[in-house]
Amino acid sequence: MTRLLTLITALFLACPALAAEIGDDGLHKTGWMRDTFKDLPADLDEANAEGKRLMILVEQRGCIYCARMHENVFPRPEIDSYIRDNFFVVQMNLHGDTEITDFDGESLTEKQAVRKWGLLFTPSALFLPEEVSAGQSAADAAVALMPGAFEAGTTLDMLTWVNEKRYDLDGDEDFQRYHARRIKERGTPD
Repeated sequence: MTRLLTLITALFLACPALAAEIGDDGLHKTGWMRDTFKDLPADLDEANAEGKRLMILVEQRGCIYCARMHENVFPRPEIDSYIRDNFFVVQMNLHGDTEITDFDGESLTEKQAVRKWGLLFTPSALFLPEEVSAGQSAADAAVALMPGAFEAGTTLDMLTWVNEKRYDLDGDEDFQRYHARRIKERGTPD
């Protein structure tokens, strides 16, 4: 009986669904998300000071795809550690009223910013370069957008592609070609 209880407890603790907490705003919270004033130029400066890439993660309350990412993809050790080591993540609420400052200097609510950026799906991740030109919004400056929930391999490939600045490399290997090559190398569909 003691063995059975030990096994059940171990399985319960290992369950990925328990990896993501839900905050008062109804959004999933992780240890690698940053609690900032959502002043994007200041967030970018802080990310750069830490040698990390700024990622804006847009989610919404009750999003089943956000839950899937937080329960099945983000907790995977290779993804969790890659995000912790390489990204400065600021979470935005698709319907939020918290004031943010965009790179172009405009102050607006999260929901206004997300609408301005043309983001329709949650989760969506905007990846920013180390420098943003004056007058550009986050969407204009972004080097990549991950619109929606993806499996672990696609997510890790996108994180790696952005972190390694593969979007700046000469040649024909855009993200889709890079991802196809990585799938072949891994020998798995995702």
